[in-house]
Amino acid sequence: MTTTKPKKGDLLIAEPSIIGDMSFNRSIVLLTDYNKEGAIGFILNKPLNYTISDLIPELDASFNVYNGGPVEQDNLYFIHKRPDLIPNSVEISLGIFWGGDFNVVANLIAEQKITANDIKFFLGYSGWESNQLETELKSNAWVVTKNTYKKDIIEKNYETFWKEKMVELGGDYSIWSNAPENPSYN
Repeated sequence: MTTTKPKKGDLLIAEPSIIGDMSFNRSIVLLTDYNKEGAIGFILNKPLNYTISDLIPELDASFNVYNGGPVEQDNLYFIHKRPDLIPNSVEISLGIFWGGDFNVVANLIAEQKITANDIKFFLGYSGWESNQLETELKSNAWVVTKNTYKKDIIEKNYETFWKEKMVELGGDYSIWSNAPENPSYN
């Protein structure tokens, strides 16, 4: 399940040792692009206190918006599993797509033809320059795993996701699954 070399569509699981980094502490990142120039991804399990209608009042929908990462946090991004409805989407892998025509998305939401189980919105993204992610992997900041959830990852419960991955990894990781997010609370 774990791998040493990441690729587009894989998950980056933050090591328990990442403490104090508000963006990446206990994060799970879906890699949407990975090549020699760097990597891009979205944090899947860090909801913000916004819904899509808070950001775009014309959209009467309560879809959660997530912190996608520390880069360009004033921009809205989305991943989805409905390329049949959303033109100009780019396939990440395993039935998950990135972006597309936002006007079409807005209409689909208004017409209730797309649900929160079909799409996930983010403010910002996670980005790494050439060799930056590799350096972080060598310093054991991340565990790379395959996305075994495929397109259903969009529906994954963010509240327990990191803990579940720690249990799945087993060994010493299992111990971390029950540790408080802030060790000083222990």
